[in-house]
Amino acid sequence: MLISKLPNVGTTIFTTMSQLAAQTGALNLSQGFPDFDGPDALREAVGRHVMAGHNQYAPMTGLPALRDQVAIKVASLYGRQVSADSEVTITPGATQAIFCAIHAVIRPGDEVIVFDPCYDSYEPAMELAGGLCIHQPLSLPDFTIDWQKLADAITPRTRMIVLNTPHNPSGALIDLADLDRLASLIRDKDIYLLSDEVYEHLVFDGHEHASVLRHEELYQRAFVVSSFGKTYHVTGWKTGYVVAPAALSTELRKVHQYVSFTGVTPLQWALAEFMAAHPEHLSELAGFYQAKRDLFCDLLAESRFSFTRAAGTYFQLADYSEIRPELDDVAMSQWLTREHGVATIPISVFYQTPPAESRLVRFCFAKREETLRQAAERLCAI
Repeated sequence: MLISKLPNVGTTIFTTMSQLAAQTGALNLSQGFPDFDGPDALREAVGRHVMAGHNQYAPMTGLPALRDQVAIKVASLYGRQVSADSEVTITPGATQAIFCAIHAVIRPGDEVIVFDPCYDSYEPAMELAGGLCIHQPLSLPDFTIDWQKLADAITPRTRMIVLNTPHNPSGALIDLADLDRLASLIRDKDIYLLSDEVYEHLVFDGHEHASVLRHEELYQRAFVVSSFGKTYHVTGWKTGYVVAPAALSTELRKVHQYVSFTGVTPLQWALAEFMAAHPEHLSELAGFYQAKRDLFCDLLAESRFSFTRAAGTYFQLADYSEIRPELDDVAMSQWLTREHGVATIPISVFYQTPPAESRLVRFCFAKREETLRQAAERLCAI
């Protein structure tokens, strides 16, 4: 008899809600992907590199030219000099990077602390490694870390803490003072960090992204994960990377080479070329998405939803307490999709134990202006 290694895992809510949106013809503001394409020059470069014969295996660690561009970016944005050869690894997506980082250091019986609500890929990767996921709820309404509760949650078996900033699903940010507090908590402990920074460039209102790459002490024990898909509007390319000290990168690569070995070669060539030719894309990204956030929120202001504008990511939480408080967020998401033609994501799916009183859903505003206007019109009519 087959015994599942992941008995509590089914089809993700993202797949479920996207399928429901397709079945009902709803506007899909649920799953986190744009409904517009990446830059023309980037997409055109893929075809050129395919036709140029760049179609065989790239090196296991990633195309050297792309690793060089990541190292240049890290130095420019975060002031850290990293070795493209020994500290940067290109992976087929950030989710695979997260999986490999966890499996590089987590052994049976190890504990890993995550902050709820959290992305759904963390815990299955830990379970497959034999680790135990310790869920630490963020403090509401601002989704901040309760430092005393975190200190109380750390035990001799704690082997990793997972950070996510900008935070999915809330859009909340941590700052450099938070990193200092974390460093003081784990300074004398054998604890690694996994810093999920896939929305690193989507930080709004003049705030600065507090990357672990900025923090000398924490970086020495960290895997920092990011996503070309999120940054360049090409989520279907499933290409990401990890920056980690050489010793940690060595262990991560041992796992990575037997999970996928390498990423898609012509995509890596295209990304390396575009990053070198268009560094301005990174500096313009926050303004691009802040304009979309502001448009959506301005339009939603006439609705019965209440919200605080997201500080980062391309997700906006909204409270529906004044509309259908008797519905839990899963039922509300289905009702919005079926009855009002706007698909969204319930926040409870990001929790081990969701707050009973929570009435929050998540909208993705990485959409064309037309899509956002149509969605807001439907939501304001409720």
